Amino acid sequence: MPEGVVYHDSWLDGTGSRCFQIMEAASRELLDIWIARWEDLLKFEVVPVLASSDFWAKRSAHQPPH
Repeated sequence: MPEGVVYHDSWLDGTGSRCFQIMEAASRELLDIWIARWEDLLKFEVVPVLASSDFWAKRSAHQPPH
């Protein structure tokens, strides 16, 4: 695992054919280093997410006043 990339948890679908992992990294570039080490064996789809509190705080900061 590259420095700056943190593994939090994994979930598998019912058949075991897909794994969903929660990873944390300061930048996409750090995550890409980790992905590059495995992409000869696995296919990746990266979906950036925010904690719900961060999402709503960011959204309310960009809302125009009523």
